[in-house]
Amino acid sequence: MPPTRNENWWTRPCGGREVLGLALPLVISTASWSVMHFVDRMFLLWDSTAAMAAAMPAGVLHFMLLCLPLGVAIYVTTFVAQYHGAGRPERIGLVVWQGLRIGLYSVPVFLALIPLAPWIFRVAGHAPEVARLEVLYFQTLCFGSGGAVVAAAMASFFTGRGETRVVMVVNVVAAALNVLLDYAWVFGRFGFPALGIEGAAWATVVSQWSKAAMYWPLLMRRGHRELYGLSAGRRLNPALMGRLLRYGGPNGLQMLLESSAFALFLLLVGRLGEEAMAATTLAFNVNLLAFVPMLGVGVALTTMVGQQLGRNRPDLAGRATWTSFWMAQAYMGTMAALYVLVPDVFLWGHASGVSPERFDELRGVTVVLLRFVAVYCLLDAMNLVFAAAIKGAGDTRFILWVNLVMAPLLVLGSWAGMSWLGGGLVWCWSVVTVWVCALALIYLARFLQGRWRAMRVIEPELLPEAEGLPEPEPALAVGPQTTG
Repeated sequence: MPPTRNENWWTRPCGGREVLGLALPLVISTASWSVMHFVDRMFLLWDSTAAMAAAMPAGVLHFMLLCLPLGVAIYVTTFVAQYHGAGRPERIGLVVWQGLRIGLYSVPVFLALIPLAPWIFRVAGHAPEVARLEVLYFQTLCFGSGGAVVAAAMASFFTGRGETRVVMVVNVVAAALNVLLDYAWVFGRFGFPALGIEGAAWATVVSQWSKAAMYWPLLMRRGHRELYGLSAGRRLNPALMGRLLRYGGPNGLQMLLESSAFALFLLLVGRLGEEAMAATTLAFNVNLLAFVPMLGVGVALTTMVGQQLGRNRPDLAGRATWTSFWMAQAYMGTMAALYVLVPDVFLWGHASGVSPERFDELRGVTVVLLRFVAVYCLLDAMNLVFAAAIKGAGDTRFILWVNLVMAPLLVLGSWAGMSWLGGGLVWCWSVVTVWVCALALIYLARFLQGRWRAMRVIEPELLPEAEGLPEPEPALAVGPQTTG
């Protein structure tokens, strides 16, 4: 596809305009959830420091256990994108229903985890009051786990075909509902009981299932049922389920390993005391404002790479990757500068609900931690973008192997420094920063290697002929100068 006279970085295929058009609704969607979590933690800090300290480890542990089914359900997006790019819409409904089955199967599994929660948090060795709140928060969140997985599979139907505005609207409405219920259930407003941290968890449960309820009528419209085989595809398809587990399983395991590393990291930080845990929670909470919107860019890029590889256009998939990379760098670079220069802008909401004396000491520690966040922001964007690109091709096993090696290093590095070197909170955050940077460089190297260009997740016989394409470039020549 030689460039036309009016074609430039913004207007060309997989250029700035196309990437932004697909990514912006997903950025707004994920940003709404980052704002929701930000407000959730802020309300909990207003309620009590112990509630704030308990929410992060309990929430991370819940997400860790959710990762395996959620990672498989999310990976339905890649299958939908490649089927869509290959012009095989009748396969889309079938793979979406396989993802929905994963969500339904996960419901009884999470309900079975509820009685195990007291033992899990007793082993962590946290202060008794914090441990009690952790158990309560975790147990309540388990009721919404299946809804999160089901909604992720439904969202894949729209995201993989490029209908990201639907996903944006559903997520924004659900996030707004969560914030409203948070306020009502935490503090006892509008006739709701004041349940504190338990109320925050119930707000999350309701919002997760509300997404599934909103997606269902949109998914099952008559035109969708006929064109995409959503009615005929309800049956279990062992072959396609096997393909989904083959590629989506490593994606879920990678998410599980990474979140497990963070969960164990937070459990270690919790041993440093309530203040260290609260400051870490607050710093991660502020970081969500930068990190979570970039998840939308990652999902959009996975979709674009999948669609272009489904069309047998790896050249355009590479271009989309570099376009996304520079957009992510611009945003994360801005946020990193703000974290260093005006940290109180991000902390004023938390401070407004507590006494100045209670917040001052917490603020001093958090400002230091935000400097660490600023350091790894740019490389975190690199991590997200290049991992998303190779996931869109189906290179999930490589990402899994990387995390099998890297995830234990985060925990072991933090533990060794605390146990043998007398390291404290600064040591732990230094380890996190180095760990994120290492992952970013590994994924960049894998992308530049170029093996992803020949990978596909859908059946090879369904791919169109790659006629009239330019000769592939040397793997190590892939970069902003050649594909961007």
